[in-house]
Amino acid sequence: MSPQVHHPAAPPEEPEPEIEEAFDRLVEEGRDRLRRPFLPLLSTGLLGGTDIGTGVLAYLLVLHETDDHLLAGLAFSIGFVALLLARSELFTENFLVPVTAVVARQGTVVALLRLWGVTLVANLAGGWVVAWLVVAGLPQLRPTAVEAGGHYATMPIGWRSFALAVLAGLVITLMTRMQHGTESVGVRVVPAVLFGALLAGGQLFHSVLDSLLVFAAIHAGADSGYLDWLPRLGWSALGNLTGGLVLVTAVRLLRVPHRVAEAQQG
Repeated sequence: MSPQVHHPAAPPEEPEPEIEEAFDRLVEEGRDRLRRPFLPLLSTGLLGGTDIGTGVLAYLLVLHETDDHLLAGLAFSIGFVALLLARSELFTENFLVPVTAVVARQGTVVALLRLWGVTLVANLAGGWVVAWLVVAGLPQLRPTAVEAGGHYATMPIGWRSFALAVLAGLVITLMTRMQHGTESVGVRVVPAVLFGALLAGGQLFHSVLDSLLVFAAIHAGADSGYLDWLPRLGWSALGNLTGGLVLVTAVRLLRVPHRVAEAQQG
């Protein structure tokens, strides 16, 4: 009988340093966002709304000229590039970064809810103003604004719209994760363009973007109003949260459980 050969046990898999570095950046930035004073938080959210408003302007201009949602979606990505380079914030960008900090016990749930609430309201306020300026300054866009905003203002609240909202939350949170995987601003622009085009061109159900389109439609004289918009805001925000937190953030944190445990103990 030949002697039994014992093979050495495979060494434990080493964690990927790039993933750990990205986790550290997420925790550090998330802690800073959660501790931001009220006025800087408010101003950052207002600027985020105006930045997305520039994307809505580009979207309506291209849609008016081409009647092509994919080209208009590509034009909309200007808004995400502005968000990135101007360092403003969008409500749905706060599903990965500050949540990671809370999981690592570098912030509280109360601070997270404060961040979400102030940012969302400020995004909508800043975007409302830009939507009014677009319709007032470019009256030729009014029919396009009514059509684009009416699509969301009249979308039935159900599983289809919820699925579109979940996809929107997934897309934005994945974009945020990709941008925090590198320190190169030039590389970060790439997902801003790609995912911005996917979000708007695919007509996904995004709480802030679609609210601005509805605002533009209302300013342009659409039959739908704020009472039509408000329940859809809540429905889309719930779907965005589900897509961002469950399908991206939670799964990403499973890749670095040891770092999460270390951060919680430290």
